Amino acid sequence: MTSQKQSSHINTPTSLYIALWFLVWLHVSRGVITLLILFPFLSTNSKNHHIQSWSKRLLEIFGIELNVNHANSLPQSSYLLASNHVSWLDIHAINAFKPVRFVAKSEVASWPIFGWMAKQLGTVFIRRDSSRNARQVVDHMAAILKTQSICIFPEGTSTIGKSVQTFKPNLFEAAAISEVPVCALALAYFDRSTGKHSEVPAFIGDMGLIGSMAGILKNRRLRVELTVFAAAKATPGLPIDRKALASQSQEQIAQYLAKHCN
Repeated sequence: MTSQKQSSHINTPTSLYIALWFLVWLHVSRGVITLLILFPFLSTNSKNHHIQSWSKRLLEIFGIELNVNHANSLPQSSYLLASNHVSWLDIHAINAFKPVRFVAKSEVASWPIFGWMAKQLGTVFIRRDSSRNARQVVDHMAAILKTQSICIFPEGTSTIGKSVQTFKPNLFEAAAISEVPVCALALAYFDRSTGKHSEVPAFIGDMGLIGSMAGILKNRRLRVELTVFAAAKATPGLPIDRKALASQSQEQIAQYLAKHCN
């Protein structure tokens, strides 16, 4: 067990910890009501405003400071965002910066409340064990990318965040088909007190969602850092080079993590 993990149980007073749980469920309830009542009648811009505000508030409740580096590197038009994956919080951190649609593993759809919310927000679910489903997802993504940006986690799993696993290239084909730029996003969590990389938010192994949330609420001194890299673009008229797009994104993120998280 790391030193960050060992210290995660002593930071939040019990009375505050209990109050924070109340705020979490109040905030989640507010999100559910908004999705049920308001979202069917809102424009895309209005929906994004609500998503961003809700995500920012969630980070505040969990005591997480958001920093974004090179935000202006993102294109004005739609793009594919490829990020490393550490925690269930990743989606909310990215949405607090700039709301996008996500591709998530099919298991997320069955999560209580949060799975339903993900469906309402237009998350594209993929079955990792089905090549036929992956082909359908790529085609669906390509259609969406014509007008909306999408974020993927090409590792196909979450890690402790100190390094990046091999990026699976399949989903990058959607960017080549729709001819949109691919931007890499390095995502990392740090302890605000020490400035060192923190493993507290890591959602790995057989960890449950409630247990992960509890660990973060007990350690409300985190900072999540999002670093955007210049876009790579698929070349129209040339064969799809999804492997090159995946490799470039992976290398950019790997270099960042090696420098800042070890």
